[in-house]
Amino acid sequence: MTIGDITPKKERKSRRSKHVVDDTAPLLPKRQDEDAGYDEFNGASFTGAVFNLSTTIVGAGIMALPATMKVLGLILGIAMIIFMAFLTDASIEFLLRFSRAGKTTSYGSLMGDAFGKYGRIFLQICVLVNNIGVLIVYMIIIGDVLSGTSSSGVHHAGVLEGWFGEHWWNGRTFVLIVTTLGIFSPLACFKRIDSLRFTSALSVALAVVFLVITVGIAIIKLISGTIMMPRLLPDVTDLTSFWRLFTVVPVLVTAYICHYNVHSIDNELEDSTQIKPVVRTALALCSTVYIMTSFFGFLLFGDSTLDDVLANFDTDLGIPYGSLLNDAVRVSYAAHLMLVFPIVFYPLRLNMDGLLFPSARPLALSNMRFAFTTVGLITLIFLGANFIPSIWDAFQFTGATAAVCLGFIFPAAVTLRDRHSIATKKDKILAIFMIVLAVFSNVVAVYSDAYAMFKKNSVTEPTA
Repeated sequence: MTIGDITPKKERKSRRSKHVVDDTAPLLPKRQDEDAGYDEFNGASFTGAVFNLSTTIVGAGIMALPATMKVLGLILGIAMIIFMAFLTDASIEFLLRFSRAGKTTSYGSLMGDAFGKYGRIFLQICVLVNNIGVLIVYMIIIGDVLSGTSSSGVHHAGVLEGWFGEHWWNGRTFVLIVTTLGIFSPLACFKRIDSLRFTSALSVALAVVFLVITVGIAIIKLISGTIMMPRLLPDVTDLTSFWRLFTVVPVLVTAYICHYNVHSIDNELEDSTQIKPVVRTALALCSTVYIMTSFFGFLLFGDSTLDDVLANFDTDLGIPYGSLLNDAVRVSYAAHLMLVFPIVFYPLRLNMDGLLFPSARPLALSNMRFAFTTVGLITLIFLGANFIPSIWDAFQFTGATAAVCLGFIFPAAVTLRDRHSIATKKDKILAIFMIVLAVFSNVVAVYSDAYAMFKKNSVTEPTA
């Protein structure tokens, strides 16, 4: 997919006067020509950009964060959330700085500028693996919340089944068909990411609703004396428990992955100087939500906190209106994921098109290619959510690995490549640290997860 051979102009403050082009960029044009048939678009607002980036960040990862507190303890856990926010800010700053230097307008074209054709292709494959895995997980969770699940061998009733009883119309497949056709498909048809700013704002609000309810329940139970203050430090008793500390790193990395949408949001900003404040505001907002969710979620359930804290809200909370609050938590979270879906789908479609049609005209100008790519990807995600009972293990091995490449390894590699000779010694030291941390922690995490899975399977195998 190409945008055209137009000589880049000197960057100005206003995006309306900037038209930087890269032939390999799998992104929409920064502005639409009059003959393209679009309404005049003067640029995205600061607030809309913050909501879109925040929605990209806050996804299913928020539900796994209380479990990281169980591994790390509150003090180290909260410190790691803050540390990962600063590290994410640094990696995005690398992306933006080297994109400006190379006059590239997408993550893929930046990798192409640094490492050639195969660098761009590798980046696009990682986006596909990460985003398809994330969206299948979203759809599975939505199905579990609304229609229930029996994947663990024990049936957990969904919200609709609890309200109306078991019927064909609140079964998993039918509910996901209605959700896909009624919510996902219409929202996936927008050709500008800024068009999703209102749904993104609602999505962030729903995440806050989940947080407020969790905080309220924890405070009520704390006042009544039915819960105690949780562990502040990790419980390290042997070498195995020490290595287990590193298993939380992929979870924290995945929780902050938004790099694949930064360029899309930057390209649509009316004022190009706002992108860094947008990133830092979104990271500060999401870090606050993450810290509070982790603290109060772990406070509420302690060492009984499950890998997906939402599953803890399937039990009796032991407070008045507990059942109603359980439903409110689950429904608000399912609605949040429905509105996150199009934000994560947007870069997935662009990178899929860029991978399959690298020399074609812009995707925004080809309605047929846009429609076929959209329908094909949504169908693939729908089938995955219906025929894969649980993909959490696969998500740990594939999604987290692709996520760590997108979040840290690729930005660090571009910095060390330093094709435009703008990296400082401090930048290169930080880049090496990112790569070492990413590779080491993920190798340890994958090994620990594989060992735990192997040990579990060996224990559950029937004896002859």
